[in-house]
Amino acid sequence: MSRILEGLLYSESHEWVKTDGGIATVGITDFAQKSMGNIVYVDMPEEDDEVSQDEEFGAVESVKAASDLYSPVSGVVVGRNSALDDEPGLLNSDPYANWIIKVRMTDPSETGNLMDAAAYTAFLEKQA
Repeated sequence: MSRILEGLLYSESHEWVKTDGGIATVGITDFAQKSMGNIVYVDMPEEDDEVSQDEEFGAVESVKAASDLYSPVSGVVVGRNSALDDEPGLLNSDPYANWIIKVRMTDPSETGNLMDAAAYTAFLEKQA
């Protein structure tokens, strides 16, 4: 079973979000990294790039496949996890500790479209 953390929000495309004020920290879920296998490359936007909810903002590549990343919120990128440039496998070791981007949200109400831990658990059970 995939690890799902309480207190985070989840998208149907398997990204997680942690909000703090107007900043959303975004990463991939445990389910996503397990599905991908050994992650070898992360394509991320640069700081000051704009992202839109449900729009592609990058990709994660593994030895098995490439998977697009979709932004769970809209806004401006205010941080990117440059440690992933050198060590993309950090997403495999702990996908919740190793975020991908931080976004200053333009519309924090968009988080209402995301799932809490219980809803995401139910969503994954339906996918199985």
